[in-house]
Amino acid sequence: MEQTAKPDTDILSLAGKKALVVGGSSGIGNGIAQLFRHQGAAVQVWGTRAGAQDYAGEKGSDLTGLDYLRVDVADPLSIDSATANIDGLDILVLAQGMVQYRRKEFEIETFRKVIDINLNSVMHCCTRLYPTLKARQGTIIIISSIGAYKSVIGNPAYAASKAAAVALTRTLGDAWGREGVRVNGIAPGMIATKMTAVTTDHPDRLQAALTTISLGRLGLPQDIANAALFLVSPLATYITGQTLIVDGGRSL
Repeated sequence: MEQTAKPDTDILSLAGKKALVVGGSSGIGNGIAQLFRHQGAAVQVWGTRAGAQDYAGEKGSDLTGLDYLRVDVADPLSIDSATANIDGLDILVLAQGMVQYRRKEFEIETFRKVIDINLNSVMHCCTRLYPTLKARQGTIIIISSIGAYKSVIGNPAYAASKAAAVALTRTLGDAWGREGVRVNGIAPGMIATKMTAVTTDHPDRLQAALTTISLGRLGLPQDIANAALFLVSPLATYITGQTLIVDGGRSL
């Protein structure tokens, strides 16, 4: 008698895994960190404020059950110091990011700062943590943006850095996949976080944005977290170097 394979109900469990979410103190990164925690992982997050208590009561920030560490990713020495104390890592999520409005990114110093945080710090974290990830056959997720694929008027540094992050994901996924470390990315659309408040807090701008989204709603950090969970799970073991667009159809 032919037997039907039973689904593995624990396939999305992260029990026993160690994860680091850079930029995990709020927004998309925080949504990913909390989902990973709920799935059983021990999760450390990096943020910019002195302590976890400094995020208390802030919308989009929940540090319950997370190990918080202040790290300035714009400073290579700060990254070096923080990574030196990491012993064993299965999952690295790079969700750090900044954007400067009012055409500030056309100023070369601001341009450099955005590139340093959105791109250079991503590569620095990857190379510093690669040995421990390789030892545990771990996985990396790089958060980019659909801005990598189109013009972002007023934000040349943001657009350039996110396009570069997609290329970096592709290249590291190829290079390190050969050594057992999968590297993938997620390109979010318009997600309801403080970074998009310049649009979402203004009814006219929000309505205009919603008309460009096929599914008719803003994305939530949970939407990106669900995609991240898939990419680090056994369901995605044959995927590397890819960036998954999660935008409700906005880029269509």
